[in-house]
Amino acid sequence: MSGGQPQKSTDQSASKASSNKPFLKLLKQGPKDPLPATPPIWMMRQAGRYLPEYREVRKQAGGFLNLCYNPKNACEVTLQPIRRYGFDAAILFSDILVVPDALGQPVRFETGEGPRLDPITDAAGLAKLDPLKTSKTYSSIYETVDRIKSELPDETTLIGFCGAPFTVATYMIAGRGTPDQAPARTLAYRDPDLFQNMIDMLVDSSIEYLRGQIDAGAQVVQVFDSWASVLPDEEFQKWCLEPMVRICEALGQSHPLTPIIGFPRAVGPLYKPYLEKTGVNAIGCDTSLSLSYIRDELQPHAVVQGNLDPMLLLNGGPQFENRVRKIIETLAGGRHIFNLGHGIIKETPLKNVERLVELVRGSAK
Repeated sequence: MSGGQPQKSTDQSASKASSNKPFLKLLKQGPKDPLPATPPIWMMRQAGRYLPEYREVRKQAGGFLNLCYNPKNACEVTLQPIRRYGFDAAILFSDILVVPDALGQPVRFETGEGPRLDPITDAAGLAKLDPLKTSKTYSSIYETVDRIKSELPDETTLIGFCGAPFTVATYMIAGRGTPDQAPARTLAYRDPDLFQNMIDMLVDSSIEYLRGQIDAGAQVVQVFDSWASVLPDEEFQKWCLEPMVRICEALGQSHPLTPIIGFPRAVGPLYKPYLEKTGVNAIGCDTSLSLSYIRDELQPHAVVQGNLDPMLLLNGGPQFENRVRKIIETLAGGRHIFNLGHGIIKETPLKNVERLVELVRGSAK
């Protein structure tokens, strides 16, 4: 596996490339290596609707997926928050539903309503998907990655990503986002073989997709399991943990120098077995985790990432600033990447993000 394991390589250029990138350097460090004076910082959904320059490009793109599949525009919006705030990492602008779209389940975005897909609820529907036809769709994403790589500042790390198989499957089965992911959970109970076949297809396609992003220039990858929290422990093990182990093992074999960040959102005590069994290099921590739990149970074993409440960033003020300082102080004894506990809220004032960067970068004692 890639994460948490000693890595051997004769690729000296890769080692040199990480030395001037604080984010990448931290992810490749061991728990006893010297820590940076201040934690690296980036934000989930940092390229998005809270930025006026993003809204302008989005307006011209003629649709969300058009924006995702246009390498020039997707590169531009990926770079916008880097130009404005100087974050330590840029994350590829795309969407987790690129994978089902590439497999042959068309995705469309309805204004104000989110994604829509024709639901897959039986074997006939799954049989219509074709893993051999993904390369055409993925190639535009890889071109975007290549463009970003060539335009990023030397000190900025490029993150690729995908959605975890279970989270992606919930949209494929329901045809949209749902509050409790009941359609997917029902199918998994009613027809576990069919559900397993869908998960297997998504594991294989996700591995292909992440490998392609890395080959195109992504230096780190993150896997978002946004809906993992809806599953009981045994189902979590089967539908979330085991697929992520397979992804990490495959990437560890083909790209052992590329760090992996896992984000099993809101799974509480299941965070620790997720970290232990997948071996990810870093773990994204949501807002429900206490800082003491992150410090004592997770940080000794991996880089921790998070976990400011996006609502605090939205509102700003003394509570926001105090919490930023507390996160930094509590996690200062180990490897920590400052981030939110989930994506930035679209109404967030730009001045609050500016202040966040100031607080994090000025936290050195």
